[in-house]
Formats: sequence, C-alpha cells, structure tokens
Amino acid sequence: MYDDDYRLSPANYRKYPKVPLDRRGWAFIVDFLSVWFISSFFATNLIVQWLVFLPCWWILRVLIVEKNQGQSLGNWLFDIKIIDPRYNRLPDLLSLGKRELMVGIGSALAIAGLQNFSSGLSMLLLLSPLAIDCSLALIDEETNLAGHDRIAQTFTIQTKRGFSLDLRLKKIFGQIQRSMRK
Repeated sequence: MYDDDYRLSPANYRKYPKVPLDRRGWAFIVDFLSVWFISSFFATNLIVQWLVFLPCWWILRVLIVEKNQGQSLGNWLFDIKIIDPRYNRLPDLLSLGKRELMVGIGSALAIAGLQNFSSGLSMLLLLSPLAIDCSLALIDEETNLAGHDRIAQTFTIQTKRGFSLDLRLKKIFGQIQRSMRK
C-alpha cells in the first residue's frame, strides 16, 4: 500500500556537527534571562508574570527561530541552529511549538522557583522539570538530545552563521592574561 520512497528515513545524527553542552547551556541562559528581564517588569504577581513570559518565550523561541534560519538570540550568539534531522531542514512551526512548550513551561516553573528563596524545597521542586529535561542531554553521549528535542524530533547543530560570543570572550581573556603576565 505504501511505497518505500515516501517513508521517512531514520535520522542520521552522526552526519551533523554536535554542539558542546556548555554552548547550549549559555545560549539557553541568554534567551531565558532576556525573556525573564522583559517579564519582570510585570511582576505584580506570578500569574501575570507568566502571562507575559510565555508569549514572549514563544515569540523569541518559535517565531524568531522560524524567521531567522533556526536561530534565536542565544543560538545566534553561540553559533547554534535548530534543524529537523528527518527532513534535513528547519523544523516546522508545530515541531518548534512542541519543543518550546516543554522548555517554556519548565522555564516558567523555574522562574517561580528562583523567585522563591524562602522555601528551599519548593525551589528545588519547581526547578526539577527543567533540570530533568535538560539532563537527558548529559545522559545521551552520542547525540546529546534533551527531552524536548526527543519529543519534537529536533536537533541542535553548530553553524558558521552567528556571533561566536564564547570564542570572542575566550580570545579577549587570553589577550588580557598575556598582557598581565608581561
């Protein structure tokens, strides 16, 4: 009934350049802090802040990624691109939406945990969904797929298009160290 030519081939992750986990982490932190900064202006209560955070997160991580060749602000700063390895191109809006819904809800819960320093247990419980999702990338040494990447069937790769912030900072700090030794 179905022709073999129309079936999806399983993704071959080995042909793509892997992104080091520290770069992925820094790119996420840049995106997280930029959206948290915007939503903190509406911090009258947590629900209002979430109602601002989640649409801003969706705009930054879905709409801008779709229009900017698979890169959000943080991904652009650290030369990272999101692709759909099954089709070897940018993911569609549905895949990006699934991916960022998981990360956005985890990030919104993390905001509640980070703003609640009075109770350490609730802070840990609210940070745990995001930590579990991202720790799956640590377990998988071959592909470094996080939970949101597995569900949305997306993959992050290195690209030459970006700002290379980490490499530029490393170069500047190296120059400072050399000048201080002289």
